[in-house]
Amino acid sequence: MKRRIFLTQSAGVATGIVFSALVGVRTRSFASTTQGHRILDLDWIDANRNRPVPSRLYLPQQAGPDQAVPLVVFSHGLGGSRRGYSYFGSHLADSGIASLHPQHVGSDNALWWGNPLRLTERLQSAAKETEARSRALDIRFSLDQMLSSELAGLIDSSKIAVAGHSYGANTAMLVSGARVTTTEGEMADLRDRRIRSTILISAPPIQDQGAIEEVFGAVKIPTLHITSLGDTINLPGYRSTVADRLAIFRAMTGSPRTLAVFNTGGHSIFTDRTTRSGPEISTRVKGATRELSTIFLREWLIEQPTITQNTRKTSSDLDQWLTRHKELLDQFILPS
Repeated sequence: MKRRIFLTQSAGVATGIVFSALVGVRTRSFASTTQGHRILDLDWIDANRNRPVPSRLYLPQQAGPDQAVPLVVFSHGLGGSRRGYSYFGSHLADSGIASLHPQHVGSDNALWWGNPLRLTERLQSAAKETEARSRALDIRFSLDQMLSSELAGLIDSSKIAVAGHSYGANTAMLVSGARVTTTEGEMADLRDRRIRSTILISAPPIQDQGAIEEVFGAVKIPTLHITSLGDTINLPGYRSTVADRLAIFRAMTGSPRTLAVFNTGGHSIFTDRTTRSGPEISTRVKGATRELSTIFLREWLIEQPTITQNTRKTSSDLDQWLTRHKELLDQFILPS
């Protein structure tokens, strides 16, 4: 059973400084002492796949050998980059949680470059099975790099989560245990067992994989689902609405699930951009998103209660969050 809270009648989304160099990787750091975190750009290359995986790390100032911090790996949407979703990564880092943003070179902002008449072709190519798999492997590779580099001592390897928006949420579901098969009919085991919880923002369905309950019922770790009533993806030959996000939430029966549906804002409101909703609404929705994500991570990643315990140690924070943002919410559902 789920605990349901319906808040409406709807029943229905710097300055550059030098940081310690890493062997074999170019690193840049931007100090932000007033914000409580550092930003490191990491230029990694996966030699086994001959694929660059440039990444940006938002690192809490307090992270050190004697104070390892949790880590979230954030996967960007179609046409994004490691520089995107800074509102999310910086907030987590200010809250004591590192946020690593790998760039998926086969579906990143390079899609917008080149002949505009071939844009549809580039978008369709980026959405193919091969790129979806490559994105999941980017997450695994970036984690491997982090936990084997000179930064490893700053990260608590027992407290790792994944998050993503749009195509990035699709990637997050794959590494969280969603059950998928290749076009050849073979099981694709893309799950990374180091990941303990997942944040899915504007999650699109995984195409051509059969019964949705079988695909998403395989996810067993805690999940936070965030969407909005206007959360619609419109691409050439593809359309996905908030109904898809809700169907994914309902299908994840093996996961302790939390759902937040905002009553305003479109698909892009969860990016760094100021959308047609205007600067005030965009700021409020992003603020509510990052705050709820932090509360979720504190409970399910840092405290790590068992499903039977579900001690809700952060209930006070959650109650305050609901009070602050209830006017933005269409519905909110917690695990029982």
